[in-house]
Amino acid sequence: MTAEQPDTPEESLPELFWAVARRLRHQSRRTLEPWEINPGHARALGVLTRHGAQRLSALADHLHIAPRSATEVVDGLEERGLVERRPDPADRRATLVAPTDEGTRVGTAIRAARDAEAGRFFGHLSPTDRDHLTRLLRTLLD
Repeated sequence: MTAEQPDTPEESLPELFWAVARRLRHQSRRTLEPWEINPGHARALGVLTRHGAQRLSALADHLHIAPRSATEVVDGLEERGLVERRPDPADRRATLVAPTDEGTRVGTAIRAARDAEAGRFFGHLSPTDRDHLTRLLRTLLD
């Protein structure tokens, strides 16, 4: 067995959960390699491509991070030409962050690659098992 795979049936639920989480993180990083983007930037770009332009505070809320951290993420995405800042038409003192055309293209490609990755990872589970796992994970998040 590999270091990521449990090798004994006695492993606890938390140990098994973290082993799966580690495997998902490693696969996610590999999936993002073609775009040379880190997972935090990919998450932010995903929020912006799905939900459209947002204030930094709203983006931070979506990502469950501090506004200062959201600023750093947006700075990194802006340097790569994937997002742009622009005035909020509802309040000219505020700034919106929006994906650029390139950001939308990259965000869409990343979403497709991640969907394919998830299909491979969870594909050996039956539809019923996937539904149960989804329900259980949502329960844990509540």
